Amino acid sequence: MFKRAIKRLYEPEYLLGKRSWAGEAQTAGQVYKSLSTVAWPAAAEAVLIGLIAFVDTIMVATVGSTAIAATGLTNQPRMLFFAFFFALNAGVTAIVSRRKGENDREGANKCLAQALIICFALSIVLCSLALVIAEPLMYFAGANEDTIVDGVVYLRITIVGMAFVSLGMVINAAQRGTGNTQISMRTNLIANIVNIVFNYLLINGIWFFPKLGVKGAAIATLLGNIVSCFMSFVSVLYKEDFLYIGQKGLFKIDGQYMKLLFKISSSAAAEQLFVRIGFFSYTRTVASLGTLALATHNIGMSIISLSFTVGDGLGIGAASLVGQSLGRKRPDLALIYGKAAQRIGLLISVGLVILFSRGGGLLMSLFSKDQEIIDLGVKLLFTVAAASPAQVSQLVFSGSLRGAGDTRFVAYTSLISIALFRPIITYILCFPLGLGLIGAWISLLIDQYMRLSFSAFRFSRGKWLEIKI
Repeated sequence: MFKRAIKRLYEPEYLLGKRSWAGEAQTAGQVYKSLSTVAWPAAAEAVLIGLIAFVDTIMVATVGSTAIAATGLTNQPRMLFFAFFFALNAGVTAIVSRRKGENDREGANKCLAQALIICFALSIVLCSLALVIAEPLMYFAGANEDTIVDGVVYLRITIVGMAFVSLGMVINAAQRGTGNTQISMRTNLIANIVNIVFNYLLINGIWFFPKLGVKGAAIATLLGNIVSCFMSFVSVLYKEDFLYIGQKGLFKIDGQYMKLLFKISSSAAAEQLFVRIGFFSYTRTVASLGTLALATHNIGMSIISLSFTVGDGLGIGAASLVGQSLGRKRPDLALIYGKAAQRIGLLISVGLVILFSRGGGLLMSLFSKDQEIIDLGVKLLFTVAAASPAQVSQLVFSGSLRGAGDTRFVAYTSLISIALFRPIITYILCFPLGLGLIGAWISLLIDQYMRLSFSAFRFSRGKWLEIKI
């Protein structure tokens, strides 16, 4: 009985449901081997990216809670500018994965070249703008007299890194589309090492390095960004590889691929805009609760990034395999890969629930010795534990939809749940109902289950399997 129940959850024939095989049937071993080959480096990459923020917060915590609050406030302004590049990358992964499935190397490389042209132009404009408006942007994000100086310094230095990060991200998005997720895993691993080393040297002034505090953390992040960008470019300089940008004439404007990138990325851009507006409003509300609450909140967000990165990594792997399967005219495999990734995510989320619910005190003590912050943070982590299964699953389903090119639906979901619902319910729970920071995190919990409901319903309907790119 138990074995049969397990099979119904994980065996391909059960994941396929009422649909028929569109080609050669796949065993569970074949499905999960293909998924793990692509997904585990993507998941590892996402975890490594999350660790940058995690380690930064721990190391900045040695300066004090005000420094934690100041650097945390820069997250949403920076992510607001990154939203354009995240949107572009969604289009790149969707198109390149299709071309990989069709074995169209020329088309994949044209797509990458056009994306790099767009990215280069955007990064110059957006970086310049961000440097000019850094101070008013930080005030708008909720900075006060305690946090404005450190916040502006940190934002201006890390925003310079955006130019390097964005170019590397485009290449990594294309590599993920081909299933080569190990490239971006390696670049982010090295970036983490560089970041940690220079955090250690520059924050507190080790050896002959100056003691720069928050500014040192920002410089360390920038150096990691530069190194990872260089490594990403090296990965597409080999003629024998599927992705190669050394061909003559490749960087001429190509109207067909520009139009295709705009078609897919515009919906992803709308999604990112809605997400950033929602998160910006959410953080402003939390900032109004005071510096101690904001510091605790930022620590909590660093910890919850562990579950986010697991779901995001599995979603990236699913997006790549979904796109490639649809390119090969195998919607059956696209459906199976999406469901299989979600099942793996559920298993991992069980461990995350145990970690967050039972290890809250230990996790919080890594960031702060302030007992008030630790006690409040432990309460937040019970909410994190409850949200983790929903967060992981909805990220996998959303990643599968993006891989199929169904970015418009994901944008609508973000508009309703993140941009509209979460800020409103956060304010109500924090102030009229008097729940303070706990109320803000309850709204996060509700938001995750709302988005899971939307994405799971869309995935189950199967219309995304018919999208043409």
